[in-house]
Amino acid sequence: MSRHYHLRSWLAVLLLAALCCVSSVTFAQSPAPPPTSPAPASSDKMTPQTRIQVIRSLQAERVFARVLFPQGEKGLKLKDGKISPNETAIAQQIAEFGAAVKPGDRCVITDIKIKDKEIVLEINGGTKKRQKWYQHIEISGAGASTPIPGGPSPQSLDAHGSSVTLEFDKYVPEISGDQVRAMLNPVFDFKALTGTEAFQKTLPPKLQAAIRDHEVLVGMDKDMVMYSKGRPQQRIRDKDSQGQEYEEWIYGKPPEQVEFVRFKGNEVARLEIMTVDGKKTVRTEREVDLPAPDTEVAEKKPAPKPQAAPTLRRPGEELEYPANRTAGQTQGSQNPQTQTDSSSAPGTTGKVPTSTPPINPNPETPHLAPAS
Repeated sequence: MSRHYHLRSWLAVLLLAALCCVSSVTFAQSPAPPPTSPAPASSDKMTPQTRIQVIRSLQAERVFARVLFPQGEKGLKLKDGKISPNETAIAQQIAEFGAAVKPGDRCVITDIKIKDKEIVLEINGGTKKRQKWYQHIEISGAGASTPIPGGPSPQSLDAHGSSVTLEFDKYVPEISGDQVRAMLNPVFDFKALTGTEAFQKTLPPKLQAAIRDHEVLVGMDKDMVMYSKGRPQQRIRDKDSQGQEYEEWIYGKPPEQVEFVRFKGNEVARLEIMTVDGKKTVRTEREVDLPAPDTEVAEKKPAPKPQAAPTLRRPGEELEYPANRTAGQTQGSQNPQTQTDSSSAPGTTGKVPTSTPPINPNPETPHLAPAS
């Protein structure tokens, strides 16, 4: 028994030693894990690569406007979801320069400029008209330069677009194109499929439901009625019993249902509906309350100046025969030969005749030149 016990003990020790040697050799031959690479330093400022991606993502993007964009160099500014300037200032700019885009209109982002603290997006060509390269060519010679014919006129250089500026506190952060779209949500709708859908989102719920159901409410403006019912089949301009002018849009023809939408100014003042069974419904009480009529104030542009009558005179050239002269003076100046001088013609009174005598009173006799 003791002999077998010692033999087993020695075998166990030898087996344990062999296992230790094998494990040490395997551990020594296993490759060391690769060193971990340091994490890239994070930066909040937009990198040049992201700048290019954002520009490519938004360039030539077609969107729908949610607000009114004025023409001019100022445009709109957007910071922390708030639009500036206020509605009154926008109405004044539109009254002076005109409107570039109205709510619900489709527009195109034509240029993106990413600066230190802001992102400027131009729509519909921007606020400045740019000339083509060939419009800068001039022909010079003999100390003078002349532009080539067919150049742009001053009226063609007027820009009709606008812009919106995203402002940041310190610098433009590291953001993607989708994040920029989310920031522009107060002014642009990137998800709308039609102009009517984009226009509905800018209105209160009651007006949204009316436009969706193709109904007209007293108090709507012309744009709302156009989005709700489309173009009318007939338009009438007339005066009511009180002498006030109105415009009436007629939708439908008998025997179908006919709606008479009467506008006074830019708002619906009266709605008359003639149903198929002959019932007549007239609504005149205001059913919706719209915000302050800034659009009407904006549309009141200054009266154009009357154009001067066409003339062949050069700039700065005075009239040869002003209209404030008397008829006798004008005729005398036109016929200097009829004037007589007392010093040169004795026996004459020296008066200027008020009318020119006929050249030949008797056509049968030849005209004879006066004797010298």
